[in-house]
Amino acid sequence: MPAAHAACGAVTCFVVIGSQQQVPQAGLLTFNSIYNYTPMRLLDGTSGVIPAINQEQRRLILDHHQETRTITQTMTFDLNYGITARFAVEVTIPYLWRTHRHMDALGEGGENGNGESVHFGDNNIGDMILTAKYNVLPTLRSMLIAGFGVQLPTGSTQTKDSQGHLMESPTQLGRGNVGLIGSLYQTYELIPHRLNQFSYASYRHTFRNNDGYQFGDEYNVNLGANLVTLPWLVLMGQINWRYLTHDNISASLEQSAPMGNGGGVDPAVVDALIANRRVPGTGSTYLAFSPGFQVSLDGLIDSPLTKMTSLYFYTQIPIARDSNNNLAQGTSFIFGLSRSFQMVKS
Repeated sequence: MPAAHAACGAVTCFVVIGSQQQVPQAGLLTFNSIYNYTPMRLLDGTSGVIPAINQEQRRLILDHHQETRTITQTMTFDLNYGITARFAVEVTIPYLWRTHRHMDALGEGGENGNGESVHFGDNNIGDMILTAKYNVLPTLRSMLIAGFGVQLPTGSTQTKDSQGHLMESPTQLGRGNVGLIGSLYQTYELIPHRLNQFSYASYRHTFRNNDGYQFGDEYNVNLGANLVTLPWLVLMGQINWRYLTHDNISASLEQSAPMGNGGGVDPAVVDALIANRRVPGTGSTYLAFSPGFQVSLDGLIDSPLTKMTSLYFYTQIPIARDSNNNLAQGTSFIFGLSRSFQMVKS
């Protein structure tokens, strides 16, 4: 029978980086390069048995696949430019390396119907984001920035797995259609030049792609604070919460035979109608604490190379996770470099 592909998903770590979210002064260009390492594994008490998706034949097959692991590494290049004192535009370009393993064809292939090992790997540019931002309430100690972004389908959606079959949408580097992102960023100096708090909330909606797959909506809420301990050292901490709704596929519905049945049993058709169906095993809730620090190089070394340049590091530590029997994000790491250039003198 034609191969079926699993509804395995992949996420990336997310933290709030002020130099990304803020509106720079007019004529100032801020460049961030950010490395992000995000492992995903099964939680204790979960089996990792999830549905499979055959995008080419529009089939959703329940209990056809068992997750093993996913590792995503991302190098993000972010350009944030202040057009006026209150308005900025931002371009975000991610480059991803992703590896994934799972057991496919449960009930059909492998020894005794326990599935066959399949791996997937790809590296390339992901979906770029263009964002317009406006500082709604600027004061000496605070700001409130509203943002609207468009996620462009620049990432690959046609990469194949180790068996030569098209990998499903959730594991591809791109989503295959446009996404719309709304955001609010707020910050206030509790102690001027020493302690500030911030919050950030965002919402993403992605439209259905040409394979009939639609990614679930994403909600993010983040709260944090930054403490200047030395002129060149800032200690940072934030709480990150993300909620992903279920994905949706336009497909028929089938049911796999149970594992250990001897193998060679084709899935049973439950409903042959091609219809929009929620994908079990997708959607998740994730709460994490992310401590970190930032080093201002121009506070340590006075030279043209270190002017308006800083390095930062975060680790994102899970507090609570619910991944609907799928892989869950583990402890992640973020390394970044930020540098600003005054392009136009005011």
